[in-house]
Amino acid sequence: MSDSETIAAGYAFTGPALDLGALLWDGACLPDAQIRIPLPMLNRHGLVAGATGTGKTKTLQLIAEQLSAQGVPVFLADVKGDVSGISAPGVTNDKVAGRAAEVKQQWTATGFPAEFYALGGIGHGIPVRATITGFGPILLSKVLQLNQTQEQSLGLIFHYADTKGLELIDLKDLRAVVTFLTSDEGKTELKNIGGLSTATAGVILRSLTAFEAQGMADFFGEPDFDTSELLRTVSDGRGMVSVLELPAVQDKPQLFSTFLMWMLADLFHDLPEVGDADKPKLVFFFDEAHLLFNDASKAFLDSITQTVRLIRSKGVGVFFVTQTPKDVPGDVLAQLGNRVQHALRAFTPDDQKALKATVKTFPNSSYDLEEILTGLGTGEAVVTVLSENGAPTPVAVTRLRAPESLMGPVDAASLDAAVKSSSLYGRYAQAVDRESAYEKLSSRPQPQEAPKPAAKSAPKQDESMVQQVVGSGMFKSLARSVGTQIGREITRSLFGTARRKR
Repeated sequence: MSDSETIAAGYAFTGPALDLGALLWDGACLPDAQIRIPLPMLNRHGLVAGATGTGKTKTLQLIAEQLSAQGVPVFLADVKGDVSGISAPGVTNDKVAGRAAEVKQQWTATGFPAEFYALGGIGHGIPVRATITGFGPILLSKVLQLNQTQEQSLGLIFHYADTKGLELIDLKDLRAVVTFLTSDEGKTELKNIGGLSTATAGVILRSLTAFEAQGMADFFGEPDFDTSELLRTVSDGRGMVSVLELPAVQDKPQLFSTFLMWMLADLFHDLPEVGDADKPKLVFFFDEAHLLFNDASKAFLDSITQTVRLIRSKGVGVFFVTQTPKDVPGDVLAQLGNRVQHALRAFTPDDQKALKATVKTFPNSSYDLEEILTGLGTGEAVVTVLSENGAPTPVAVTRLRAPESLMGPVDAASLDAAVKSSSLYGRYAQAVDRESAYEKLSSRPQPQEAPKPAAKSAPKQDESMVQQVVGSGMFKSLARSVGTQIGREITRSLFGTARRKR
């Protein structure tokens, strides 16, 4: 058996599978040697990597289409705004027809069921929001760029709010609690568990103020998004493709990458164990994955590693999408069984080092991968996946199929119409600012102060309402009198995220 026949035999699966393309060998495309991924292995996680412009987005679209067709819901983060076309039939042309003929693809223009979301309603899409309580201290620390000490202090603040039944809905609730815990009357509340220094509280408050000044307050509040919406199928049995539109916030990478991790952690927190299923409950594509890991604390990285390791047994597959495998920490990379590696560039010494590191992550093969990876064309990739028995398949250089949906964005008017016609729009479109800790405290009459001696100066006129409220004995009394039943209902996952069961 020749090398090409050995490779082809490694992808001859008997069960349901996704078709990626045809084998490339000695510069020729072999249409009868189909390269595929077994459907049950899609929850074993994966990596789609490659330099800008090499076809990563179209690979995501190709995989997402076939998952939807086989009844598997998909989540896609659309950072550049060019994935929305998955909802519309593609347009044929000579290039598409030629690619289809080369790889033995029966190409049919097809649109797929899609829902469009937008963080905080900024941009086109159903608004996605989270409460501060639900988001949790570890992820919020990442967004606020806090160091390890400050992250631990924020964890204490959340612990205090949880145990006192003080749910933190939005940023002003968190600010009120932080201010109280550093006031004369509140500072003893955390004394037995480490306390909260004035300096650390000041950093947290300044970070919250800067965060709000950048227009990011809209991302936190109610109604908070229920991530189970991502698990839906439609009446014809196809999986819903959930597209999170991010072009409007692509200049806020720490925010959107951390929000993606919140979604994944929230799913992990709520989903039951299913073990190895015939097909995944959801496949989650984590685009621009390097942004998630940049400057991450050890606690954050440990939580990512554990979540990725354990969420497989809940039927969720995760694909990280980035430029090189070195963007993903080794402990996470070791758990990714499916690989689609597009071309890499090697213009600088750092590029050369990244190329050599990438080659070492592949199983042994008869290809010269250093040469192959720098010579791949757009829409070509080096592939290795897990076979039906869980063993790695041979490395296969592949000419990929063309997506059958529109390879580009749908127009803004069509996108807005799709959003407003969604059954979810009425549930999430309008922000709700219900009475929470801040509002309850602010609406209560202030206690009468005893007359002050003439020698003492009057209180400053510009003292804020929050400072007046949380500095009063009434706040302390109220916080201590609130029953802890609500607090006991808050359970936190590996990331400190919380979800109250409805």
